[in-house]
Amino acid sequence: MVTEQAIRPAPAPVRGPGLPASVTPALLQRLASHVSAAADAARVTTSAPYSGAPLADLPVSTPADVEGAFARARTAQKAWAATPIDERKNIMLRYHDLVLARQDEALDLMQAENGKTRRDAFLEVVDIAITARYYGRNAARFLNPKRRRGAIPLLTHTTELRHPKGVVTVVSPWNYPLSMAAGDAIAALVAGNAVVQKPDTQTALTALWALDLMQEAGLPAGVWQMVVGRGSSIGGALMDNADYMMFTGSTASGRTIASDAGRRLIGASLELGGKNAMIVLDDADIDKAADGAVAACFPSAGQLCVSIERLYVAESIRDEFVAAFAARTKQLKMGAAYDYSIDVGSLTTPSQLRTVTEHVDDAVSKGATVLAGGRARPDLGPLFYEPTVLAGVTPDMTLYDHETFGPVVSVYSYRDVDDAVAQANSTPYGLNASVWTGNGARGRAVAARVHAGTVNVNEAFAAAWGSIDAPMGGMGDSGLGRRHGADGILKYTEPQTVAHQRIQGFYPPARISPETWANLLTGALKVMKAAGVR
Repeated sequence: MVTEQAIRPAPAPVRGPGLPASVTPALLQRLASHVSAAADAARVTTSAPYSGAPLADLPVSTPADVEGAFARARTAQKAWAATPIDERKNIMLRYHDLVLARQDEALDLMQAENGKTRRDAFLEVVDIAITARYYGRNAARFLNPKRRRGAIPLLTHTTELRHPKGVVTVVSPWNYPLSMAAGDAIAALVAGNAVVQKPDTQTALTALWALDLMQEAGLPAGVWQMVVGRGSSIGGALMDNADYMMFTGSTASGRTIASDAGRRLIGASLELGGKNAMIVLDDADIDKAADGAVAACFPSAGQLCVSIERLYVAESIRDEFVAAFAARTKQLKMGAAYDYSIDVGSLTTPSQLRTVTEHVDDAVSKGATVLAGGRARPDLGPLFYEPTVLAGVTPDMTLYDHETFGPVVSVYSYRDVDDAVAQANSTPYGLNASVWTGNGARGRAVAARVHAGTVNVNEAFAAAWGSIDAPMGGMGDSGLGRRHGADGILKYTEPQTVAHQRIQGFYPPARISPETWANLLTGALKVMKAAGVR
C-alpha cells in the first residue's frame, strides 16, 4: 500500500513488525540502493498487506533520474550487445540456479509486499526458473543469423540477422511482482538489450531483488536499471526514451501507451485486462471441474490477469457442479502465514478491497445470490476478502462485464455448446479461458472457438502459461503482442535482411534485349513453379 502522504524526505530504511527474518534492514537498504534516484531523493513508504505495518522506505525517481538511467543503459548496452550470445545465455542459466537456491528470500519478499500465499508465490519462482532456462537454452536458436531463400536460386545469398532494439522500457505490475518483472526482462536482456524498468512501487522490493540476483549471476552493471515512481510523474520520460515498450496493466493505460508508441514509431507489447471465462461441458467430471474452478478463480486472491471471473456450466449438471464448487470454496483456509499452510491470502491494496467490495455489494443489492463468501475479513487483516461465488448476476450489475480482479466469480448456465461459446465470447476482452470435459478432442475443438489468446483444457491457466515454447498474450481489449516462445524474444529485436546478389540479377546483361530477357525469366518462373520450388 502506498499513499500520497507517505512521500517525504527520510533516508532510513523501514522494517515493520511481523515480517520474516530474511527481510532485514540490511537487505532493504541493499535493494533500495539499486533504485536510480538522487542521493537526496524524496522517499516513499510501502506497507505490508497482511498487517498494514510499514514495510520499506524507497527513494523516488524523478524524470531527470529516468533520463540518467537511460543514458547509463545506452552506454552499457553497446558492450552488452557485443557480448557473445554464449556468455549472455550462461548468465541466464546461472540466474536459474540462483533463483532456485535463494527462493526463500524471494518468497518472503513477495508475501510481505503482495499478501499472497506462499504456494502462489512459489509458482512465480518456478516461472522465472523456467523462463531463464528456456531463453538460456534457446536464445542462440532464435537470434543467430539464418539463411533464407534468395530471390534467384543459387545466385542470391540471403541472410536474416537479428539486432537488439536498444533500451527496452518494462513497466511491471504489483500482482505478480517476480514473474512480470524478471520474466519480461530476461528475454529483452538475452536478446542484447538494456532494460530500464519501473515496477509498481508497492512491490518494488521483489523487482529489485530480481535485479540484484541477476547482477550476482554476472550481468554487467548498468544493463538493467530500475526506477521507482508514479506513472504520472515519470511515465513520459520512460516512453520518450524507450526503443521498445513492454507494459502490463490496465486496458485504459495500455491504450494511452499504444498511442504514444505509435506517435514515436516504436514497438509495444501490452498485456492488459481480462474477464476470463471457464466453460464446464456436460460430460465433465464434476469433482475434477469443481477443484479446477477453485484453482482457476482464487490464486493470489483473484489478483491474477489470467484467473477466471465467469463460469458457464451446462444446464444438465449446473446444480450438482455449483454445490460442489461452493462447498470447496467455503472450505478454503484464509490467513497470513509465511509457510504453505494457507489457501487464500490477502488483497494487496486498499483500492482493490474497495473495488471487490463495491462490485459484490452492487450485485447483491440488485438481486444476485451469494453462494459462498461475500464479505471482508478485517479479523484476519486489513485487506482480506472471502473467496466469493455469486449466482443470478445480470447485465445491470457492475461485475457482469467489468474486471473485478479479486476473489469473486459469477456462475451462469447455458443450453448447448454454441450458447456457451457465445456467452464466453460476449466481452471485448480475450486473455485466457478454460474448458472442462471428459473428452479431450471435444475440449480442444471448443477451445479453438473461444476468443482468447490462451485456452486451457482441463486446467485453469498454468498449462498454457507454463508452455513457454508457445506464445502467450491477449486478443481484443486484453492487449497486443506476445511473451514466451520465439515471439517473446524476437519482439525485442530488429530483423535485418542482407542479400548478396552474385553473377546476374534481374536486369538483363548488355548482350540480351529486355524483351528476350523478360521471356527467359517468364520461362524460368514457370519451370520453378512446375518443379515445386517454394
